[in-house]
Amino acid sequence: MRIAEGWKDYRIIDTSDGDKLESWGGRLLVRPDPQIIWKTTHKSPLWNNAEAVYHRSAKGGGEWEYRRKLPDSWEISYGSLRFIIRPTGFKHTGLFPEQAVNWDLMSRLIAEAGRPVKVLNLFAYTGGATLACAAAGAQVSHVDASKGMVQWARDNAAASGLSDKPIRWLVDDCEKFVKREIRRGSLYDAVVMDPPSYGRGPGGEVWKLEDQVFDLVKTCADVLSDKPLFFLLNSYTTGLSPSVMAYILHEIITPKFGGAVSADEIGLPVEASGMPLPCGSTAIWKGEN
Repeated sequence: MRIAEGWKDYRIIDTSDGDKLESWGGRLLVRPDPQIIWKTTHKSPLWNNAEAVYHRSAKGGGEWEYRRKLPDSWEISYGSLRFIIRPTGFKHTGLFPEQAVNWDLMSRLIAEAGRPVKVLNLFAYTGGATLACAAAGAQVSHVDASKGMVQWARDNAAASGLSDKPIRWLVDDCEKFVKREIRRGSLYDAVVMDPPSYGRGPGGEVWKLEDQVFDLVKTCADVLSDKPLFFLLNSYTTGLSPSVMAYILHEIITPKFGGAVSADEIGLPVEASGMPLPCGSTAIWKGEN
């Protein structure tokens, strides 16, 4: 497991019985996590100081219980990057801190490339990968179907002092955008993909990542340049293992470009136990730069 250990403004203090106690820039939140199946006793007294607790509903979704008044939003930083944190109705805060291990990896690959790098960030959410790549010197196309998420990402770029970087902000269906880019002959040196586990299309059709991921990667491979730098695939789908994602990247990209594929869980350290909490998986193909 690769562990995001470089945070100063974010901490997982303790975990137990489906919940994690987190500090977001000093603000204490309790949020559910399906990986936390252990029913250990609370090791930290700070559980009682939580300012907000997210309660899941048996009917789906849930709601926040605010035990103290929180600001509507606040900022935390990771190195030179700054992110606006805002509790949402779906337990999220607008940031997945474990992705910092991937931000660091992509930043290093871009900085070491010694050439201009164009990055396509799909399902780009609030822009963590976009900001990391842009700060490292890449030109980035940031694509997400949610107008609100793209605006949030733009606000994060402004907070990070990156508004003047060459970033294209695109509100679009990711797969349709890629197919148009293929027809236009637009090419990229790197692709970052963080697709949802589950969703519904405009006609009510069900979208499951396990069923769609192979074709999605195959389509995206057609926008890679002659000498691509990397292809990074994230997943939070419990039924999609890192090894399966690595197999897909190896079968689709390696025959055309060579290079090597690796994959692993990514996670965050838990202070009370000293153990890492698994938070998702990443497979990455790296070219022969």
